[in-house]
Formats: sequence, C-alpha cells, structure tokens
Amino acid sequence: MTNLNKEFSIDEVLQQLGLKEVNLGSSTGVDNFANGTILESYSPVDGKLIGKVQISTPEDYERVMQTATEAFKSWRLVPAPKRGEIVRQIGEELRQNKENLGRLVSYEMGKSLQEGLGEVQEMIDICDFAVGLSRQLYGLTMHSERPQHRMYEQWHPIGVVGIISAFNFPVAVWSWNTMLAWVCGDVCIWKPSSKTPLCGVACQHIIARVFKTNNIPEGVCNLVIGNTCGDLINNDKRIPLVSFTGSTRIGRHVSQAVATRFGKTILELGGNNAIIVSEHADINMVLVGAVFGAVGTAGQRCTTTRRLIVHEDVYDKTIDILQKAYAQLKIGNPLDASNHVGPLIDQSAVKDYLNAIEKAKLEGGNIIVEGGVLSGEEYESGCYVKPCIIEGENHFEIIQAETFAPILYIMKYKDLEEAIAFQNDVPQGLSSSIFTTNMIEMELFLSQAGSDCGIANVNIGTSGAEIGGAFGGEKETGGGRESGSDAWKVYMRRQTNTINYGTELPLAQGIKFDF
Repeated sequence: MTNLNKEFSIDEVLQQLGLKEVNLGSSTGVDNFANGTILESYSPVDGKLIGKVQISTPEDYERVMQTATEAFKSWRLVPAPKRGEIVRQIGEELRQNKENLGRLVSYEMGKSLQEGLGEVQEMIDICDFAVGLSRQLYGLTMHSERPQHRMYEQWHPIGVVGIISAFNFPVAVWSWNTMLAWVCGDVCIWKPSSKTPLCGVACQHIIARVFKTNNIPEGVCNLVIGNTCGDLINNDKRIPLVSFTGSTRIGRHVSQAVATRFGKTILELGGNNAIIVSEHADINMVLVGAVFGAVGTAGQRCTTTRRLIVHEDVYDKTIDILQKAYAQLKIGNPLDASNHVGPLIDQSAVKDYLNAIEKAKLEGGNIIVEGGVLSGEEYESGCYVKPCIIEGENHFEIIQAETFAPILYIMKYKDLEEAIAFQNDVPQGLSSSIFTTNMIEMELFLSQAGSDCGIANVNIGTSGAEIGGAFGGEKETGGGRESGSDAWKVYMRRQTNTINYGTELPLAQGIKFDF
C-alpha cells in the first residue's frame, strides 16, 4: 500500500522513473532531439521548476511519423493476443511504478496524491481491459440472399492514431486510447499537454523498457512535444484518426481540420455537469457526491460538478450542509494527504476563475460561499483558490459556459420536468446525475425524456467514470467515446466480406446479366 504521507522529493521521483537529467528529449524512444527549443515545466504546487524538455521541430515530427508509418506495417501483423501480452507487461510495469508516477502526476498537474495514484490505477485498469479485448476483436456473420454464399465482417487496424491529451489527466486519457489502439494493431503518436510534458516523457520511458525487452520495433509508441505538433497531427493525411481532449473551442478547430481531409476524430471536450437533488434524496449521499464532484482536482475535470439543481423543499437544507462542508475543506499542497483541494494549473486559470466570479455577480448571482485567491508562504505559486458556491439562474451566460475551476452554481426547481429541462439546457452534454430514492424519478431521468448526456448516474456524482464503460458526451462535448464497451471499434476499419463457394455467379437483388 502506498504511503500517502511519505516525504516527497521530486529529484528522487524523477530518478526512480528513469528521468535522470532535467533536459529531456521527446522522440520515438528516449533520445534527445538536438534542434528543439526548450519547454520548462513548473509545478503549480510550489511554483518551482521541475525540469525541461525539448520541443519537437517539424523535422523531428516528420522523422517520428516516418518511423511510425513503417512500424505499423509490422505491428499490424503481430497476432492480437500477442499484442495484448505486450500491454499486459506494460500494466505490470505501471504497477511497479505506480507510486512514483502518481507523485509526478500530482506534482506537475496539481491534483491530490490520491487522485494522482488513482490516475495511474486507471492506466493499469485499461491495460487489463485491453488484454482481454485482444482476444475479442469480433465481427459478425450474416446470411446471404444468394445460394452458396457466405457473408461476414471483420475489423482491421486503422493505422497511425494521433492522440492530443489535456493537462488535467496527463496520463490516463492517453492510456485509454493507446492501449486499445495497440491491441487493435495500430501505432500511436502522442502530443501531451505542454503544461504537463514530464508526465508524458515518464510514460515513454516506462513503455520503452517493455518494448526493448520484447524487441518491439521503434515507432509503435511515439511522443512529440509542443503546441505546433498539434496542427501537424490534425493536418497529416497519414493519420486516419485523431483523438483530442481539450476545450470545445480548440476541439472545433481540430474537428474541422481533420474532417477537411476526411479523417476521423474522437472528441472529448467541455462539460457543464449537473446534479439534480430530489426532495427524495439521501442528503448525506448528496453531500459526498456534490462536494467531491465540485472541488475534486480543484474543479479541473471535464466531469466536474458545475451546477446543483435542488428541489425547493430541500433547497435551504442543502445550502446549509454545503456551507458547513466547504468551511471544513483544507486547501494546500496536494501531496499532503490531509488536504482536500490543491492548486489550479497556472495563473491563467486563476484569472479565469476570478473573471467567472465577477461575471456571475454582474449577472445577479448571489455568493453563498465566498471565493478568492489564497496568499502566504504555503501558497507561493499563486495558484491556490477557494472553492466557492454561487446562487444563480440556469440561463446566466456564465453558467452556460464551462469554467475550469472550483465554482459551483446552485439553483432550485419545482418539479422533475423542470429540473431535467435545466439539466439539458446547456451547450455541453457530458455527465449528469440525480440523487433520489424514488424509483419513478430514477427511471424518468434515465429515459428518452431524461438526461441528454453521454453519462447519466443515479445516486453517485458526475465524476469518477470507470474504464469498463464507454466515456464521452453529446452536443458540444464532441460525441466521442473512449475506454470501455465497444469503443475499440473506432480504432479499426470495418470490412464486409462475401465468399462464393459455388460454381455459379448469381447477382444480388435478382439482377440478370446474361450474354
């Protein structure tokens, strides 16, 4: 079991992860690039420099792509269960490195150590899922209308998969895509967030050890660093699929660029997630779900609870318990297990947080729990803010938008139809939840007339998805699906096959073509 109170040393963590030098390269393996400019990674925990990586140049990118394209030719021919065995070994290597990688995630991104460790556990879980999947890449058989004909479908690897990930989950979401793509026979090129590049390099080192042991050719796992590489991936006709996680604004750009060349996308974009609190809810359960959903990862999850829609009969009671709970929140170094809330990712995020609060006030919002930026030696990075609660109306412009910060908007409703209308009346459609002990309300919320989100939960919060289910949302969330269920199919191309084992050639639909 991990010791959450272990004394933290970033130098020791980097050493254990194989990152012996702070000037790290980004490449198909672990080599340094010679020509790239330097990207410095600073921790939002204490504002200190963690390390430096070299930004990939267009020439570096082209070399990586050529290597990846060549590697695909051989990797796709490896039997899927054999590819699964490589992923199984990666899962074991991640288990060995869980504590150190989790600490790096926490320190570079700013989420709590428990959440950092949980993110690495997600990587391990998706490895386990992918191993089983490697023996289940199934197709269907169909009956032909023509005599002595057999029809079936099969799935083939799609090629090079581009993965552009976000800072808030610097390793997990990449693994959701990569492990599935690998067992499907694809190779990957990954551009991690420029706000958390060291997490990407650390993963590359871990994977490289497994690949080297198994003599896997260079180019199956590829890493490029720097924002310029994003558009290189989006516009590259050699990449049939791009998985992008980030804002709706940038996602729209990615979608247009990839669609122009007839590529496919998996888009995991913004969320504006709501919890409906029924008069039949267990308030103690609401407390846990709403508070963790709103302040976990300092509000920087796409599944963060941003709106609380509360029945008028329990509205005052709900506000009372939330105020008491927020007063007990401990804000500080996320590597200290006694703290509940860590920092925002950077000063830009702090500015967005403050602007959102001011805009809510201007629109008529009523402050229930006061926000603000914390100061003092413990908060020297300037990225620590107070989770706040604002009473408002669903139609407020600021409530219709997603702010990546611990701001919870609360509003009341009279009947469930009105609550569901509020829930659905935002541009985003990722995650949703209702707390109720009334079975009729549960079923209505999950029915065709209920939540319009890709994820709909009952008596649990909006965050904390498991890898067994397909993850993603509708509307401006992008429509993509990753991780579990049959999300694997997007990483492959479907082929329908018809075999004539007779001695005649009848045509479909009874067409005659005699001569």
